[in-house]
Amino acid sequence: MSTHEGLDRLDGHAAHNGPGGVPDSPAALSATELLAAYADGSLSPVEATDAVLGRIEEQNGELNAFCQVHPDDARAAARASEERWRRGEPQGRLDGVPASIKDLMFVRGWPTLRGSATTDPDQPWEEDSPVVARLRENGAVFVGKTTTPEIAWKGVTDSPLTGVTRNPWDPSTTPGGSSGGAAAAVATGMAPLATGTDGGGSVRIPASFTGIFALKPTWGLVPHWPASAFGSLAHSGPMTRTVADAALMLDVMARPDFRDWAALPSPPEGSFTAGLERPVKGLRIAYSPALGGIEVHPEVARLVAEAVTAFEQLGAHVDQVDPPLGDCLDDFHVLWFSGAAKAMEHLDGHQRQLLDPGLREIIEEGLTYSANDYLTAMATRMAMGERMGRFHTDYDLLLTPTMPLPAFEAGREVPPGSKARRWTDWAGFSYPFNMTQQPAASVPCGFTTSGLPVGLQIVGPRHADALVLAASRAFEQARPWGHIWP
Repeated sequence: MSTHEGLDRLDGHAAHNGPGGVPDSPAALSATELLAAYADGSLSPVEATDAVLGRIEEQNGELNAFCQVHPDDARAAARASEERWRRGEPQGRLDGVPASIKDLMFVRGWPTLRGSATTDPDQPWEEDSPVVARLRENGAVFVGKTTTPEIAWKGVTDSPLTGVTRNPWDPSTTPGGSSGGAAAAVATGMAPLATGTDGGGSVRIPASFTGIFALKPTWGLVPHWPASAFGSLAHSGPMTRTVADAALMLDVMARPDFRDWAALPSPPEGSFTAGLERPVKGLRIAYSPALGGIEVHPEVARLVAEAVTAFEQLGAHVDQVDPPLGDCLDDFHVLWFSGAAKAMEHLDGHQRQLLDPGLREIIEEGLTYSANDYLTAMATRMAMGERMGRFHTDYDLLLTPTMPLPAFEAGREVPPGSKARRWTDWAGFSYPFNMTQQPAASVPCGFTTSGLPVGLQIVGPRHADALVLAASRAFEQARPWGHIWP
């Protein structure tokens, strides 16, 4: 059965068993569809926001995607948007579109607890993070904050503060992480737009596990403040049901902010949306089914291999070849674990006992590393970046599985019965591209026989975000997924 046939087969199943009739609700519309409906007067921001809030009320109790919901704030913002559209004066490019914010990003007036019981909620909370500020300036309607593991330290979403977040395709499984709440929200119509962060796969892992689209942009393209515990590994990116929505979000988000000293200059106005229809015909594409040795679940391997044929059918030149990444797991751990230790160094003994036990473990390991260990890990990154830069002089894009396995049991860091010690042991397709700072997207490419989504990863050279989005869009048109619901 081809990937496309798999999508068609599950489409009929999903239409019959859709969650609360989502396909017939304004909550099922993409941001671009909502904006068109606002413009022609067939739908108002208030109606769309009410539909999204209704989905949250129906679904969040089971899935635990949101740790905060702010219906009064959302409805007030929607009414203001409705009035602007009535006057023919929309504010920016997202006016009236519901959006969720990952609970690592500051939202003025709302607590940002980072999934941690050690954060004091009784603070002024007077500033928006850069991404939030850009979305607000463009009229987005914030409905609430989505769950994250404590300080986003792992690739699944659960924490002592907010509990276990679940996958809408099978609530006994994890949606991945650390942007798992955001992914579950998008997958079920609880918001068409979601902000995510990705320090080792944290938008791509949950996108793969929940059947949505996500992009980790080139590092620095989207300003990041407050600075991440994990330094220059951490990227901010869009999570959506469609590639067009992600491009629209990125056009809004990719604007410098003085609070991020490493932010890149603004791209040309509308560059990502404007470039979406670039053809892939003639592109040189590398396909690495295992990145040189990762063990891949047979169904994932089959679905990804079938997805790659879509690019050949679109006229790209595809070679099966492994990129020269090398083994960087130990070096990633040095950067990741020492980052966690630094982020929580202010805690006293009582507060440390409130932490996720796994987070306490990596903090203790992080405290054992020396400055020389850290600099060695950074040297590994630089060497990887040089090798991948050279690789991309021969290949425009790289295709891999996003994840080597489908979603597994919720509430666990590693799959039951596996030999994995930490989440990084099963996320070998994602964190290397945080080390190299390259843009990487996850696109849905089919479902396992048990109905769990599988993702294809599309990686580009640094600063080739527009090309990654265009290739994702071409695949989306060739193998559509947006009509399929949990």
